[in-house]
Amino acid sequence: MEEVLILIPAAGASSRMRGADKLMQDVGGEPALRRAARIARATGARVVVTLPEGGPHATARRAGLQGLDVQAITVADAHEGMAASLRAGVAWAQSVPGLMVMLPDMPGIGTEDLTTLLAAFDTDPTRPVRAAAEDGTPGHPVIFPRRLYPEIAVLTGDVGGRALLQGEEVRVVMRPGQRAICDLDSPEDWENWRGGGA
Repeated sequence: MEEVLILIPAAGASSRMRGADKLMQDVGGEPALRRAARIARATGARVVVTLPEGGPHATARRAGLQGLDVQAITVADAHEGMAASLRAGVAWAQSVPGLMVMLPDMPGIGTEDLTTLLAAFDTDPTRPVRAAAEDGTPGHPVIFPRRLYPEIAVLTGDVGGRALLQGEEVRVVMRPGQRAICDLDSPEDWENWRGGGA
């Protein structure tokens, strides 16, 4: 199977949480960030987690990864947004055939989803792979092939790799329910999810 590096971008400010940290929210008895890192590592792939250099959430996030076989890296320009984490991930990926971007605020995603995407990528490692809800709505995680790394390396601002997928022949992998599009950014999102609404 082609090697893929899994990037978990966790350098954001949780700005919509009104002071709380969405990545420290409880998911099945562990913080969301730790759970994401654990299930990513369970695929056997190398895992890189980007963290903020400072701010109110940096220490707790780093502590939450203790004991896991993942590489935590500090992103000095995390204030810029998602692009900073993606650039850092590509720098670590180097010549690895694929870079999976796995958002840590999506508690419905499990190791099975990741391995399904990895298997799809393995059939053609030149094409991006993207998870989707069962109705076809595109979501996450996404795997970028190595040929797109130069474009990721020059991304700026609070944008993900969505623009890079335009015009690409993306392999869409539908997952059950809404798990591929359920990301939780606000206290209301988390309360609704805990109540079974997402």
